[in-house]
Amino acid sequence: MRLVIARCSVDYAGRLTAHLPSAPRLILVKADGSVSIHADDRAYKPLNWMSPPCTLKEGSGDEAAVWTVVNKAGEKLIITMEEVLHDSSHELGIDPGLIKDGVEAHLQELLADRIETLGEGYTLIRREYMTAIGPVDILCRDASGGTVAVEIKRRGEIDGVEQLTRYLELLNRDPHLAPVRGVFAAQEIKPQAKVLATDRGMDCVVLDYNAMRGIEDDKLRLF
Repeated sequence: MRLVIARCSVDYAGRLTAHLPSAPRLILVKADGSVSIHADDRAYKPLNWMSPPCTLKEGSGDEAAVWTVVNKAGEKLIITMEEVLHDSSHELGIDPGLIKDGVEAHLQELLADRIETLGEGYTLIRREYMTAIGPVDILCRDASGGTVAVEIKRRGEIDGVEQLTRYLELLNRDPHLAPVRGVFAAQEIKPQAKVLATDRGMDCVVLDYNAMRGIEDDKLRLF
């Protein structure tokens, strides 16, 4: 990961246009190629970003202070550096992902054993399908043979949706798996997480832990 703190302005040119005037900002360049621009607020949310796959070109000569990031759709993120205050790179290695608690681990085991509860014709590929950024809880196929990645949480919040989004970006680069769609499954899904997941084309599934253990009615609710 490369961390750059610089006084800069940022212009986005694509389906829409956007401009960030000159100010000190943090620029993150990650190993997956993504570039994001951050202010000293907003928690984890960037001011602007470019998701992979994309390419970063640092200007040379008279344009040494201009970075241009281009994605596969031809959209551009142009960062004009006025003063670089810090520039460092750090090798983080492969992240193990979030550690499941006992309930989440058991939910994963139960759902893998009864994968057809996601829908008729579903078949399991494997649990803990490894990617470069950690394991996907469940990888399976739907009735039409399409690949489905399932992320399981006890409480479904926005960070879980973001985690599944990163997995899907990687999985969809594999021609043997693509296209891969996502299912966000949890005992409880927060409204904001449901809105974000739906906006990104994911299905949301509410899991009834007791029902899956055979204590109550054996059903999932699909929204």
